[in-house]
Amino acid sequence: MPVKSASYMETSGDDSAADSQINYNDAISYWSSVPASVNGVLGGFGEQTPVPKADIVGSLTFLRKLQTRMVCPPGYEKLTIDMGAGIGRITRDLLWKVSDRCDLLEPVKPFVEQMRLEMVAVANKGKLGDIYDIGMQDWSAGPKTGKYWLIWCQWCVGQLPDHELVQFWIRCREALIEGGVGTLMVKENIAPVEDVFDETDLSVTRTDEKFRQLFQAAGFKLIASDVQKGLPKELFPVRMYCLKAQ
Repeated sequence: MPVKSASYMETSGDDSAADSQINYNDAISYWSSVPASVNGVLGGFGEQTPVPKADIVGSLTFLRKLQTRMVCPPGYEKLTIDMGAGIGRITRDLLWKVSDRCDLLEPVKPFVEQMRLEMVAVANKGKLGDIYDIGMQDWSAGPKTGKYWLIWCQWCVGQLPDHELVQFWIRCREALIEGGVGTLMVKENIAPVEDVFDETDLSVTRTDEKFRQLFQAAGFKLIASDVQKGLPKELFPVRMYCLKAQ
């Protein structure tokens, strides 16, 4: 799910109608046909546009504002997982710099193949963890819960319907380091009035109100939120959310 342009917006007046049209298999087929490049995973807003650089700068600025809320106690590893990671752009350009080690999750096989190439430099720095080539709906942290310092979800959760997304975020909450140490970051385009279904990649762009409802349903409290700056005006606004377990 790339950055979203308002040009595709077709509203139905019913959020559940948009949600019900999500189809995992068709979405995987679509994304498998897209070039495994920054331009491909960002839906045409690649390195020839201001989007990739502005995105990383905005995320780093947001993280710096929150560093006092993300202190990792002695004895804990700053382990991060990049959900729906595409070819690993965010880990490559940002997450390895703020983490001790980074896991990545991505179900689209051509993206995973390219990701392994993109991650060579990260691996050489000793920062690469595990790569999971599965979907978010199939992921769990396994028997060792409470291990992640940071879970990063960006331009991916629109591929899950509401009920699956809540269950996924519950598993994320259980996977975070306890005691308010672990953090969930969500960065997504925001629909202005109601949830909007994209027939091209079979994803949903949600409203800010809907996101806040789903955060609460999954047992998270909102610590901070900010709007990404420097993106083209034809895109839906992009909002960042910092969340902790309730």
